[in-house]
Amino acid sequence: MATRHVYLVRHGAADPFGALTDVGKRQSELVGKRLAGLPIEAVWHSPLPRAVHSAQIMGACLPDAVVQEAPELIDHIPHVPDDVPPAWAAFFDGYGVEEAVDAGRRADALTARFARPADTETHEILVTHAYQVAWLVRHALDAPPVRWLGLNCGNTALTVIEYRDGTAPTMLLYNDMSHLPVELRWTGFGAGTRP
Repeated sequence: MATRHVYLVRHGAADPFGALTDVGKRQSELVGKRLAGLPIEAVWHSPLPRAVHSAQIMGACLPDAVVQEAPELIDHIPHVPDDVPPAWAAFFDGYGVEEAVDAGRRADALTARFARPADTETHEILVTHAYQVAWLVRHALDAPPVRWLGLNCGNTALTVIEYRDGTAPTMLLYNDMSHLPVELRWTGFGAGTRP
């Protein structure tokens, strides 16, 4: 049975203008080296510069992979809940019906393109953003749409999902940072105690 292996990677740490920092460059290189032993055919990336640059660095570690843009991977809110949880009220302040419809359209495009089996065995890296990783994890677990909230991932953390015909997706890893030394882990999160 053909399996679509999807390796989700949040871009490396970036500055407030979206350019990779030295930390983000090093993180991207380390995740690229971690995945170098796999038969990766494609490195798909968001059009935003932090994802483009991360994908290019990873691609340098994967000489047989084609690095290319996928507009579905762009950073966006994937779902605006009808009943916003109180803890998220400030986050969604100002979102209306038009934004909710756009969020749904973008989320549907993302899952339609990447959250499905392929005709042949494939290994693809998706270099994207925290919300898109959360949305694809929520989708793979068949959780309600609102469950994307609170799923966060570190910069260049690795999440792996497999898709096969006739069966639910398989989550192999979520937010794995074992390829990063301690000082490069947990970027992209708010302040707090981390394991």
